[in-house]
Amino acid sequence: MKAPRKSAASSRRLQLRQAAAGGIGSALVVSLLILALGLATFAVWFQWNQTRRCLAFYGADAARSIQSAPRVELWRLQTDASTGRVVALDRTDISAAPGLVHLRRGLVEDANFNWSSDATRQRSAPDWDMAFAFFRSGERDSPSATLAVDLDEPGVIAVVGRPGRAGLGRVGRGLRRWIEATLPEASSPGEGRPAGL
Repeated sequence: MKAPRKSAASSRRLQLRQAAAGGIGSALVVSLLILALGLATFAVWFQWNQTRRCLAFYGADAARSIQSAPRVELWRLQTDASTGRVVALDRTDISAAPGLVHLRRGLVEDANFNWSSDATRQRSAPDWDMAFAFFRSGERDSPSATLAVDLDEPGVIAVVGRPGRAGLGRVGRGLRRWIEATLPEASSPGEGRPAGL
């Protein structure tokens, strides 16, 4: 028995359906690419908007060190009564401390700090309690970025070697708890080295 021959009209309809399906598929792919580009643009803008004040405050190099320095130390600070200089009493390597990844992220988000003029006004003599020292690969003695912290209420943070201060804002309470939980684990007494403040 012979297979029925397709008519020219049914063949034409099949070609039209296939062409229409291909056009819809192409339009869908183009639409998804446009959506992905729009979302990527929004993500970059959102990230920049979340960190722009911190980036200006820290400077690009210090912000990069805060985010990615392989070695991080926490220094216990005290003002030397005879010289008036701030010295590091204890230096603790916290590179592997639990929560450091979250702390790094919190230190570069604008919303965690109080940027009002009341919080950032210069105090005559801040009582610096702690400093975070961020060392890039190969740096042994001088960190690429040092953040000095005064934990007394309302709390302030400063970048050593750069002007200005920021209020600790909502990061203050968590920072205090994190330091208290981290320091007892591996504190080693230092020799009172100048902290550069």
